[in-house]
Amino acid sequence: MDLVDRRELLDRLERYYDAVPLSGARVEDFGPLTLFVREGQGWPFYARPTLGWSGAVSAADVDRVRARQRELGVPESFEWVAETTPALRAAVEQAGLAVHEHPLMVLGPDVPAPAVPEMAAGVVVRTLGPDDPALPSALAVPHLAFAEPGTGSGVAGLAELGEAVRGLAGDGSVESAAERILAGRTCVAAAVEDGTSLCAGQHQPVGAVTEIVGVGTLPAARRRGLGHAVTAALVADARSRGVETVFLSAGDDDVARIYARLGFRTVATALIAEPVE
Repeated sequence: MDLVDRRELLDRLERYYDAVPLSGARVEDFGPLTLFVREGQGWPFYARPTLGWSGAVSAADVDRVRARQRELGVPESFEWVAETTPALRAAVEQAGLAVHEHPLMVLGPDVPAPAVPEMAAGVVVRTLGPDDPALPSALAVPHLAFAEPGTGSGVAGLAELGEAVRGLAGDGSVESAAERILAGRTCVAAAVEDGTSLCAGQHQPVGAVTEIVGVGTLPAARRRGLGHAVTAALVADARSRGVETVFLSAGDDDVARIYARLGFRTVATALIAEPVE
C-alpha cells in the first residue's frame, strides 16, 4: 500500500469513527476533541479528535473533557489513531492518562472473505436475529472475556456466564441491541452450543465501512477456534451488505496474528487512553 492509498484509507476510517456513534449518542464539542455521550443502554462511548481539526491540542483540553466525563459518570476514555493525530499522545500523557497500543487491521475489498470453519458437533456459528434466545448470552460473554484477557484458557465458565446474563435482565441492553439489529445498525454473530453463546462479536456498518468489535470467547471455552469462526461470520455478513472495508483493533500482537490468518493486515496503531490504575 503506497502513502496515498494509506492516507485515503485512514481518512475513511476517521470519517467512520466520527459517524458510527451518532446513531446512539449525542455530541459534545470541546474544540480539538469531541465527546460522544451514549443515550440509552450499551457500551459507553469515548472522546476522540474532532474530525478535520488541524490545530494544536493540549493537556488542558484533555482535562476539560475528563472533567465532563466524571460529571457524567462515564469512563475517562480517549480513542484515536496514532498516525492520524500524532500530537494527541503527548497531551493525554501530560494529563496523566495511560496509553495502550493496539494493532489497527484492515481486510480490504481485494481480499476474499474467509470461510467460516466447521465447528465441533453441537456448536453452530450464526448471526443472531432480534428475538434469538442466544442474544443475551452473546451480549454478556465479551464482558467475561475482556475481564480475563489473552488467548489462553481461563476461569470463567458457564456458571459465571449465567450470572452475567441474569445481570442484564431488566437493564434494557438486550432490547437496545435488538432494536439496533432490526434497524441494520448492528450485526451480532455467535458460536452457540446448547442455546448459549460461548463466543460472540459484532460489526456496525456505516455505508461501505464497518468495524468488528467486541469479539470475545468465554475464557473456559478458549482454544477451540470459536473467535476465528465468529470473526469469519461477521466478515461474511458485512460483505453480504455491500461493505468494502472491514477493520478492527486487535488486543495485542498475539491476537493480531490470529486475525492475520484471516487476511487482515496491520495498517496503523489504534491508541486508547485511560486513567492509570
